[in-house]
Amino acid sequence: GDLISETLNMGYGPTALVFAAMIGAVAFLHYGLRVNAIFTFWLAYILTRPLGASIGDYMAKPGIAGGLGWGTITTSLIFLAAILSFVVFLTVTRTDRIPQAASQA
Repeated sequence: GDLISETLNMGYGPTALVFAAMIGAVAFLHYGLRVNAIFTFWLAYILTRPLGASIGDYMAKPGIAGGLGWGTITTSLIFLAAILSFVVFLTVTRTDRIPQAASQA
């Protein structure tokens, strides 16, 4: 993420969009072209790190550096709130659970 945003002078926001598009391309590989699920999972998993770092940098860095200037503490608290919200939502709704197959006697 830093290589693209800082070395290539793209900025943090556009870099986040590049990595989001790459994850979208991996989703297309999996769902559209039926590329192996394990392979596409790991590709997407690897791309989440620079995506998250680019979003975090965009939120935390000062405006003069191309960010929003919210600082690391505020940015960390926002990410913490988002993660906790997802965990609570999934715990309450159980939408992430796979139904068990009916037992055969």
